[in-house]
Amino acid sequence: MQPFTGSFTQQEPIAEDAIAAAVEVLRSGRLHRYNTVADELGPVAELERAYAAYQGSDYCLACTSGGYAMATALRALGVGAGDRVLTNGFTLAPVPGAIAAVGAEAVLVEITPDLVLDLEDLEAKIQATHPKVLLLSNMRGHLCDMEALVALLDRYDVPLIEDCAHTMGASWNGRKSGSFGIAGCFSTQTYKHMNSGEGGLLTSDDPEFMARAIMLSGSYMMYERHGAAPPAEVFHDIRLDTPNMSGRMDNLRAAILLTQLGALETNIDRWNARHDLIADRMRGVAGVYVPHRPAQERYVGSSFQFLMPEADAKTMRAIVASAKELGVELKWFGADSPVGFTSNHQSWRYIPRQDLPKTDALLAGLLDMRIPLTFSLEDCAHVADILVHVVGQALQKGAA
Repeated sequence: MQPFTGSFTQQEPIAEDAIAAAVEVLRSGRLHRYNTVADELGPVAELERAYAAYQGSDYCLACTSGGYAMATALRALGVGAGDRVLTNGFTLAPVPGAIAAVGAEAVLVEITPDLVLDLEDLEAKIQATHPKVLLLSNMRGHLCDMEALVALLDRYDVPLIEDCAHTMGASWNGRKSGSFGIAGCFSTQTYKHMNSGEGGLLTSDDPEFMARAIMLSGSYMMYERHGAAPPAEVFHDIRLDTPNMSGRMDNLRAAILLTQLGALETNIDRWNARHDLIADRMRGVAGVYVPHRPAQERYVGSSFQFLMPEADAKTMRAIVASAKELGVELKWFGADSPVGFTSNHQSWRYIPRQDLPKTDALLAGLLDMRIPLTFSLEDCAHVADILVHVVGQALQKGAA
Protein backbone atom coordinates (compact mmCIF):
# COMPACT_ATOMS: atom_id res chain seq x y z
CA MET A 1 0.00 0.00 0.00
CA GLN A 2 1.50 3.35 -1.10
CA PRO A 3 1.69 5.80 1.85
CA PHE A 4 -0.26 9.05 1.72
CA THR A 5 1.97 12.15 1.93
CA GLY A 6 -0.57 14.95 2.38
CA SER A 7 -0.89 16.98 5.59
CA PHE A 8 -4.07 16.69 7.65
CA THR A 9 -3.38 20.08 9.27
CA GLN A 10 -2.51 22.10 6.17
CA GLN A 11 -5.26 24.55 5.29
CA GLU A 12 -5.61 26.38 2.01
CA PRO A 13 -3.69 29.67 1.83
CA ILE A 14 -5.50 32.87 2.68
CA ALA A 15 -6.74 34.32 -0.61
CA GLU A 16 -5.02 37.33 -2.13
CA ASP A 17 -8.04 39.61 -1.66
CA ALA A 18 -8.11 38.76 2.04
CA ILE A 19 -4.37 39.38 2.31
CA ALA A 20 -4.84 42.76 0.59
CA ALA A 21 -7.64 43.64 3.04
CA ALA A 22 -5.43 42.66 5.97
CA VAL A 23 -2.54 44.73 4.65
CA GLU A 24 -4.86 47.73 4.31
CA VAL A 25 -5.80 47.39 7.99
CA LEU A 26 -2.14 47.07 8.99
CA ARG A 27 -1.19 50.15 6.99
CA SER A 28 -3.96 52.12 8.66
CA GLY A 29 -2.68 51.21 12.12
CA ARG A 30 -6.32 50.97 13.24
CA LEU A 31 -6.60 47.38 14.40
CA HIS A 32 -9.00 47.99 17.31
CA ARG A 33 -12.62 47.57 16.30
CA TYR A 34 -13.70 50.95 17.71
CA ASN A 35 -10.80 52.88 16.14
CA THR A 36 -13.06 54.33 13.44
CA VAL A 37 -13.64 57.81 12.06
CA ALA A 38 -17.03 59.57 12.20
CA ASP A 39 -19.71 57.20 10.84
CA GLU A 40 -17.20 54.80 9.27
CA LEU A 41 -18.15 51.14 9.55
CA GLY A 42 -14.94 49.25 10.37
CA PRO A 43 -14.14 45.69 9.25
CA VAL A 44 -15.52 44.05 12.43
CA ALA A 45 -18.85 45.84 12.13
CA GLU A 46 -18.94 45.01 8.41
CA LEU A 47 -18.35 41.34 9.23
CA GLU A 48 -21.12 41.38 11.82
CA ARG A 49 -23.54 42.85 9.31
CA ALA A 50 -22.52 40.42 6.57
CA TYR A 51 -22.64 37.33 8.78
CA ALA A 52 -26.02 38.27 10.25
CA ALA A 53 -27.36 38.51 6.70
CA TYR A 54 -25.80 35.16 5.74
CA GLN A 55 -27.17 33.46 8.85
CA GLY A 56 -30.58 35.13 8.55
CA SER A 57 -30.26 36.53 12.08
CA ASP A 58 -31.18 39.97 13.33
CA TYR A 59 -27.97 40.40 15.33
CA CYS A 60 -24.36 39.27 15.27
CA LEU A 61 -21.39 39.85 17.57
CA ALA A 62 -17.80 39.16 16.49
CA CYS A 63 -15.52 38.07 19.32
CA THR A 64 -12.23 36.37 20.15
CA SER A 65 -13.19 32.69 19.86
CA GLY A 66 -16.01 30.21 19.64
CA GLY A 67 -15.42 29.30 23.27
CA TYR A 68 -15.77 32.94 24.28
CA ALA A 69 -18.99 33.14 22.25
CA MET A 70 -20.42 30.18 24.19
CA ALA A 71 -19.44 31.54 27.61
CA THR A 72 -20.80 34.96 26.67
CA ALA A 73 -24.08 33.42 25.47
CA LEU A 74 -24.45 31.60 28.78
CA ARG A 75 -23.74 34.79 30.77
CA ALA A 76 -26.08 36.85 28.61
CA LEU A 77 -28.81 34.31 29.32
CA GLY A 78 -28.20 34.71 33.06
CA VAL A 79 -26.47 31.36 33.68
CA GLY A 80 -24.24 31.46 36.74
CA ALA A 81 -22.86 29.64 39.74
CA GLY A 82 -24.72 26.46 40.63
CA ASP A 83 -26.93 26.42 37.54
CA ARG A 84 -27.10 23.18 35.60
CA VAL A 85 -26.36 23.23 31.89
CA LEU A 86 -27.08 20.22 29.70
CA THR A 87 -24.71 19.35 26.88
CA ASN A 88 -23.61 16.38 24.78
CA GLY A 89 -21.59 13.58 26.31
CA PHE A 90 -19.55 13.64 23.07
CA THR A 91 -18.04 17.05 22.43
CA LEU A 92 -14.74 18.91 22.66
CA ALA A 93 -13.31 20.49 25.80
CA PRO A 94 -14.28 24.14 25.03
CA VAL A 95 -17.95 23.23 25.54
CA PRO A 96 -17.71 22.04 29.17
CA GLY A 97 -15.03 24.71 29.52
CA ALA A 98 -17.54 27.45 28.67
CA ILE A 99 -19.94 26.02 31.25
CA ALA A 100 -17.20 25.94 33.87
CA ALA A 101 -16.22 29.52 32.96
CA VAL A 102 -19.56 30.85 34.22
CA GLY A 103 -19.49 28.70 37.37
CA ALA A 104 -22.27 26.39 36.20
CA GLU A 105 -22.38 22.59 36.35
CA ALA A 106 -22.28 20.55 33.16
CA VAL A 107 -24.77 17.69 32.95
CA LEU A 108 -23.87 15.36 30.10
CA VAL A 109 -26.44 13.72 27.84
CA GLU A 110 -25.98 10.39 26.07
CA ILE A 111 -25.49 10.27 22.30
CA THR A 112 -26.71 7.86 19.62
CA PRO A 113 -24.64 5.83 17.12
CA ASP A 114 -25.20 8.71 14.68
CA LEU A 115 -23.20 10.92 17.10
CA VAL A 116 -26.13 13.18 17.97
CA LEU A 117 -27.98 13.90 21.18
CA ASP A 118 -30.13 11.06 22.52
CA LEU A 119 -33.49 12.82 22.92
CA GLU A 120 -34.84 10.15 25.27
CA ASP A 121 -31.92 10.63 27.66
CA LEU A 122 -32.22 14.39 27.23
CA GLU A 123 -35.82 14.32 28.42
CA ALA A 124 -34.91 12.15 31.41
CA LYS A 125 -32.12 14.54 32.38
CA ILE A 126 -34.36 17.58 32.00
CA GLN A 127 -36.81 15.99 34.39
CA ALA A 128 -34.09 15.00 36.84
CA THR A 129 -31.98 18.18 36.88
CA HIS A 130 -34.25 21.13 35.93
CA PRO A 131 -31.53 22.73 33.80
CA LYS A 132 -31.10 26.42 33.07
CA VAL A 133 -30.30 25.79 29.39
CA LEU A 134 -29.21 23.20 26.83
CA LEU A 135 -25.87 24.07 25.25
CA LEU A 136 -26.17 21.80 22.21
CA SER A 137 -22.91 20.73 20.60
CA ASN A 138 -23.31 19.93 16.91
CA MET A 139 -20.19 17.86 17.34
CA ARG A 140 -18.21 17.11 14.21
CA GLY A 141 -21.01 18.56 12.11
CA HIS A 142 -23.77 16.07 13.01
CA LEU A 143 -27.25 17.55 13.47
CA CYS A 144 -29.96 15.82 15.46
CA ASP A 145 -33.63 16.14 14.52
CA MET A 146 -33.78 19.85 15.27
CA GLU A 147 -37.56 20.13 15.06
CA ALA A 148 -38.04 17.26 17.52
CA LEU A 149 -35.41 18.79 19.80
CA VAL A 150 -37.05 22.22 19.83
CA ALA A 151 -40.47 20.69 20.50
CA LEU A 152 -39.05 18.77 23.45
CA LEU A 153 -37.30 21.83 24.89
CA ASP A 154 -40.44 23.92 24.45
CA ARG A 155 -42.46 21.41 26.47
CA TYR A 156 -40.14 21.93 29.42
CA ASP A 157 -39.39 25.63 28.79
CA VAL A 158 -35.63 24.98 28.44
CA PRO A 159 -33.75 27.56 26.31
CA LEU A 160 -31.35 26.42 23.59
CA ILE A 161 -27.87 27.72 22.76
CA GLU A 162 -26.23 26.04 19.76
CA ASP A 163 -22.52 25.36 19.48
CA CYS A 164 -22.08 25.54 15.70
CA ALA A 165 -18.28 25.38 15.54
CA HIS A 166 -18.63 22.43 13.14
CA THR A 167 -21.91 23.44 11.46
CA MET A 168 -21.28 26.92 10.07
CA GLY A 169 -23.37 26.93 6.90
CA ALA A 170 -25.20 23.69 7.73
CA SER A 171 -28.99 23.51 7.89
CA TRP A 172 -31.93 21.32 8.89
CA ASN A 173 -34.92 21.38 6.54
CA GLY A 174 -33.51 24.57 5.02
CA ARG A 175 -33.14 26.37 8.34
CA LYS A 176 -29.60 27.38 9.25
CA SER A 177 -27.83 25.69 12.13
CA GLY A 178 -27.60 28.26 14.92
CA SER A 179 -31.08 29.68 14.34
CA PHE A 180 -33.14 27.18 16.35
CA GLY A 181 -32.56 28.64 19.82
CA ILE A 182 -31.80 31.94 21.45
CA ALA A 183 -28.23 31.94 20.11
CA GLY A 184 -25.82 30.34 17.69
CA CYS A 185 -22.09 30.23 18.51
CA PHE A 186 -19.54 29.90 15.71
CA SER A 187 -15.76 29.55 15.51
CA THR A 188 -13.29 30.90 12.97
CA GLN A 189 -10.30 29.03 14.38
CA THR A 190 -7.94 27.72 11.69
CA TYR A 191 -9.51 24.26 11.44
CA LYS A 192 -13.08 25.52 11.12
CA HIS A 193 -15.01 26.66 8.04
CA MET A 194 -13.55 30.17 7.89
CA ASN A 195 -10.00 30.79 9.03
CA SER A 196 -8.74 33.76 11.06
CA GLY A 197 -6.47 31.73 13.34
CA GLU A 198 -8.81 32.39 16.25
CA GLY A 199 -12.18 34.10 16.33
CA GLY A 200 -15.86 33.68 17.07
CA LEU A 201 -19.31 34.85 16.05
CA LEU A 202 -22.48 34.94 18.14
CA THR A 203 -25.89 35.35 16.49
CA SER A 204 -29.37 35.90 17.91
CA ASP A 205 -32.77 37.43 17.19
CA ASP A 206 -33.30 38.46 20.82
CA PRO A 207 -32.47 42.17 21.31
CA GLU A 208 -31.96 42.17 25.09
CA PHE A 209 -29.86 39.01 24.96
CA MET A 210 -27.64 40.51 22.26
CA ALA A 211 -27.35 43.84 24.06
CA ARG A 212 -26.03 42.00 27.13
CA ALA A 213 -23.62 39.99 24.96
CA ILE A 214 -22.29 43.14 23.30
CA MET A 215 -21.71 44.82 26.66
CA LEU A 216 -20.05 41.66 28.01
CA SER A 217 -17.73 41.62 24.99
CA GLY A 218 -16.27 44.97 26.02
CA SER A 219 -18.12 47.55 23.97
CA TYR A 220 -17.90 50.21 26.70
CA MET A 221 -20.43 52.79 25.48
CA MET A 222 -19.64 52.24 21.79
CA TYR A 223 -22.37 49.69 21.11
CA GLU A 224 -23.80 51.90 18.35
CA ARG A 225 -20.66 51.20 16.29
CA HIS A 226 -21.68 47.57 15.82
CA GLY A 227 -22.82 46.34 12.44
CA ALA A 228 -25.74 44.16 13.56
CA ALA A 229 -26.79 45.35 17.02
CA PRO A 230 -30.15 46.11 18.63
CA PRO A 231 -31.35 49.75 18.73
CA ALA A 232 -29.60 52.05 21.22
CA GLU A 233 -32.64 52.22 23.51
CA VAL A 234 -32.33 48.50 24.28
CA PHE A 235 -28.99 49.25 25.95
CA HIS A 236 -30.35 51.95 28.28
CA ASP A 237 -30.24 49.90 31.49
CA ILE A 238 -28.24 46.91 30.22
CA ARG A 239 -25.17 49.12 29.62
CA LEU A 240 -25.04 49.96 33.32
CA ASP A 241 -25.92 46.53 34.69
CA THR A 242 -23.59 44.37 32.59
CA PRO A 243 -19.88 43.84 33.35
CA ASN A 244 -17.15 44.23 30.74
CA MET A 245 -15.43 40.89 30.03
CA SER A 246 -13.35 42.00 27.08
CA GLY A 247 -13.36 39.59 24.16
CA ARG A 248 -13.60 41.77 21.07
CA MET A 249 -12.56 40.70 17.60
CA ASP A 250 -10.00 43.01 15.99
CA ASN A 251 -10.15 44.57 12.52
CA LEU A 252 -7.29 42.45 11.20
CA ARG A 253 -9.10 39.16 11.72
CA ALA A 254 -12.39 40.59 10.50
CA ALA A 255 -10.78 41.80 7.28
CA ILE A 256 -9.44 38.30 6.64
CA LEU A 257 -12.86 36.76 7.27
CA LEU A 258 -14.99 39.14 5.22
CA THR A 259 -13.79 37.85 1.87
CA GLN A 260 -13.93 34.22 3.02
CA LEU A 261 -17.65 34.49 3.73
CA GLY A 262 -18.36 34.84 0.01
CA ALA A 263 -16.62 31.51 -0.66
CA LEU A 264 -18.27 29.57 2.17
CA GLU A 265 -21.10 28.00 0.16
CA THR A 266 -18.71 26.83 -2.55
CA ASN A 267 -16.37 25.42 0.06
CA ILE A 268 -19.21 23.49 1.71
CA ASP A 269 -19.85 21.75 -1.61
CA ARG A 270 -16.13 21.02 -1.94
CA TRP A 271 -15.93 19.55 1.57
CA ASN A 272 -19.00 17.40 1.02
CA ALA A 273 -17.66 15.96 -2.22
CA ARG A 274 -14.53 14.86 -0.37
CA HIS A 275 -16.40 13.61 2.67
CA ASP A 276 -18.95 11.65 0.64
CA LEU A 277 -16.28 9.94 -1.44
CA ILE A 278 -14.67 8.57 1.72
CA ALA A 279 -17.96 7.84 3.50
CA ASP A 280 -19.43 5.94 0.55
CA ARG A 281 -16.33 3.75 0.36
CA MET A 282 -16.28 3.04 4.09
CA ARG A 283 -19.98 2.12 4.26
CA GLY A 284 -19.19 -1.10 2.43
CA VAL A 285 -16.53 -2.27 4.90
CA ALA A 286 -17.48 -5.11 7.25
CA GLY A 287 -17.34 -4.16 10.92
CA VAL A 288 -17.66 -0.43 10.19
CA TYR A 289 -20.62 1.85 10.88
CA VAL A 290 -20.71 5.27 9.19
CA PRO A 291 -23.18 7.65 10.91
CA HIS A 292 -26.40 8.13 8.97
CA ARG A 293 -27.09 11.53 7.45
CA PRO A 294 -30.85 12.29 7.32
CA ALA A 295 -32.32 13.81 4.18
CA GLN A 296 -33.29 16.91 6.19
CA GLU A 297 -29.66 17.65 7.01
CA ARG A 298 -27.36 19.76 4.89
CA TYR A 299 -24.05 19.08 6.58
CA VAL A 300 -20.51 20.38 6.18
CA GLY A 301 -18.19 17.40 5.72
CA SER A 302 -14.96 19.00 6.95
CA SER A 303 -14.24 15.85 8.95
CA PHE A 304 -15.17 12.17 8.77
CA GLN A 305 -16.12 9.76 11.54
CA PHE A 306 -16.71 6.02 11.58
CA LEU A 307 -17.43 3.54 14.35
CA MET A 308 -16.25 -0.02 14.91
CA PRO A 309 -18.82 -1.35 17.38
CA GLU A 310 -17.25 -4.79 17.88
CA ALA A 311 -13.58 -3.81 17.98
CA ASP A 312 -11.62 -3.98 21.22
CA ALA A 313 -9.07 -1.43 22.45
CA LYS A 314 -6.14 -3.42 21.03
CA THR A 315 -7.72 -3.40 17.58
CA MET A 316 -8.47 0.31 17.77
CA ARG A 317 -4.89 1.12 18.71
CA ALA A 318 -3.65 -1.07 15.87
CA ILE A 319 -5.83 0.76 13.34
CA VAL A 320 -4.60 4.19 14.51
CA ALA A 321 -0.95 3.04 14.42
CA SER A 322 -1.20 1.32 11.02
CA ALA A 323 -2.98 4.30 9.48
CA LYS A 324 -0.31 6.63 10.83
CA GLU A 325 2.45 4.49 9.28
CA LEU A 326 0.70 4.97 5.95
CA GLY A 327 0.32 8.75 6.44
CA VAL A 328 -3.32 8.92 7.60
CA GLU A 329 -4.02 10.70 10.90
CA LEU A 330 -6.91 9.18 12.84
CA LYS A 331 -8.05 10.34 16.27
CA TRP A 332 -9.55 7.80 18.66
CA PHE A 333 -12.05 9.20 21.13
CA GLY A 334 -11.89 6.06 23.28
CA ALA A 335 -8.24 6.45 24.26
CA ASP A 336 -7.36 6.39 27.95
CA SER A 337 -5.65 9.80 27.83
CA PRO A 338 -6.41 12.94 25.83
CA VAL A 339 -4.25 13.56 22.76
CA GLY A 340 -3.98 16.96 21.07
CA PHE A 341 -7.48 18.37 20.54
CA THR A 342 -9.10 14.99 21.27
CA SER A 343 -10.48 14.21 24.73
CA ASN A 344 -13.57 12.72 26.30
CA HIS A 345 -15.57 13.34 29.47
CA GLN A 346 -13.45 10.90 31.49
CA SER A 347 -10.58 13.40 31.41
CA TRP A 348 -12.61 16.53 32.23
CA ARG A 349 -11.97 16.47 35.98
CA TYR A 350 -13.30 20.03 36.32
CA ILE A 351 -16.87 18.70 35.92
CA PRO A 352 -18.65 16.15 38.12
CA ARG A 353 -17.97 12.51 37.26
CA GLN A 354 -20.87 11.14 35.23
CA ASP A 355 -22.14 7.75 34.14
CA LEU A 356 -22.62 7.56 30.35
CA PRO A 357 -22.58 3.87 29.41
CA LYS A 358 -24.04 4.34 25.90
CA THR A 359 -21.71 7.18 25.02
CA ASP A 360 -18.65 5.41 26.42
CA ALA A 361 -19.44 2.29 24.40
CA LEU A 362 -19.67 4.40 21.23
CA LEU A 363 -16.52 6.41 21.92
CA ALA A 364 -14.61 3.15 22.48
CA GLY A 365 -15.05 2.41 18.77
CA LEU A 366 -15.07 5.94 17.33
CA LEU A 367 -12.41 7.17 14.90
CA ASP A 368 -12.23 10.71 13.56
CA MET A 369 -10.33 12.34 10.70
CA ARG A 370 -9.97 15.87 9.34
CA ILE A 371 -10.60 16.53 5.65
CA PRO A 372 -8.79 19.74 4.68
CA LEU A 373 -9.63 21.37 1.37
CA THR A 374 -5.99 21.03 0.39
CA PHE A 375 -6.87 17.37 -0.37
CA SER A 376 -7.99 16.64 -3.92
CA LEU A 377 -10.64 14.05 -4.69
CA GLU A 378 -7.82 11.75 -5.77
CA ASP A 379 -6.18 12.29 -2.37
CA CYS A 380 -9.44 11.35 -0.66
CA ALA A 381 -9.69 8.17 -2.73
CA HIS A 382 -6.15 7.30 -1.66
CA VAL A 383 -7.02 7.94 2.00
CA ALA A 384 -10.13 5.78 1.66
CA ASP A 385 -8.04 2.95 0.20
CA ILE A 386 -5.72 3.15 3.21
CA LEU A 387 -8.61 3.13 5.67
CA VAL A 388 -10.17 0.08 4.03
CA HIS A 389 -6.79 -1.65 4.09
CA VAL A 390 -5.86 -0.96 7.72
CA VAL A 391 -9.34 -1.72 9.05
CA GLY A 392 -9.45 -5.00 7.15
CA GLN A 393 -6.00 -6.02 8.35
CA ALA A 394 -6.77 -5.14 11.98
CA LEU A 395 -10.02 -7.08 11.96
CA GLN A 396 -8.34 -10.12 10.41
CA LYS A 397 -5.65 -10.11 13.10
CA GLY A 398 -8.27 -9.65 15.80
CA ALA A 399 -10.19 -12.65 14.52
CA ALA A 400 -7.10 -14.84 14.25
